[in-house]
Amino acid sequence: MTVTSVLRPDGIRVVTMNAPPVNALTVQGWYDVAAALDAAGVDLDTKVVVLRAEGKGFNAGVDIKEMQHTTGFDALLGANKGCFAAFKAVYECAVPVVAAVNGFCVGGGVGLVGNADVIVASDDAYFGVPEVNQGALGAATHMARLVPQHMMRTLYFTARTIPAKDLVQFGSVLEVVPRDRLDDAALKVAGEIAAKDTRVIRAAKEALNGIDPIDVNKSYRWEQGFTFELNLMGVSDELRDDFAGTHKANEHSVGTDKSKGAAQ
Repeated sequence: MTVTSVLRPDGIRVVTMNAPPVNALTVQGWYDVAAALDAAGVDLDTKVVVLRAEGKGFNAGVDIKEMQHTTGFDALLGANKGCFAAFKAVYECAVPVVAAVNGFCVGGGVGLVGNADVIVASDDAYFGVPEVNQGALGAATHMARLVPQHMMRTLYFTARTIPAKDLVQFGSVLEVVPRDRLDDAALKVAGEIAAKDTRVIRAAKEALNGIDPIDVNKSYRWEQGFTFELNLMGVSDELRDDFAGTHKANEHSVGTDKSKGAAQ
């Protein structure tokens, strides 16, 4: 199962992504994330959500293999719409979302985390938007919520990654803890939120979204338009084919080669 959702007695709902080997989500997987967050928001017993992942990394973006093994543009359109739905669901979830990030968080993973309300990370976590390597654009909107503007541009143009510990100085990551303490750290801050009157917290979430200087939904949709252009030109297929061929026998490289990762 790609996504599970469990409500604890204290009102903390734990949503877990589990798509081996690297949590690169299929089209359906992105819609499953969106559905889980949408359902959490409308459930009045849910006071806060912890979004986490099983495996060696939080999220490796879109499943490139699915896209390259599908004729026409169905997989591309599905991935773009699925990512949009998932990112939107995190941002618009009626209760705060705490992202617990382990290992690699690249491409679509940054889209999820960038739209979360609180981020805690393990000491092996790192973030990146390697879209340019696969002829796509996207998640700059969300990376810009994690790092200052010039840092975002450097990371975007170079496809470099940045360790979670470096994000603490920017205030985007609350804290970095050893891997075996990540769930506890996420549950601790989630518990502080869950202890408040949920009516107030839900109102606060809506209020804070309302004063955001950037409309993250429109901003990300703008980025996606350029991805469609690159696909129509054939650039994206060429680069994805090269990526898929180079990494066919090295899926584990997402966790070891920090300059590469699946794109969304």
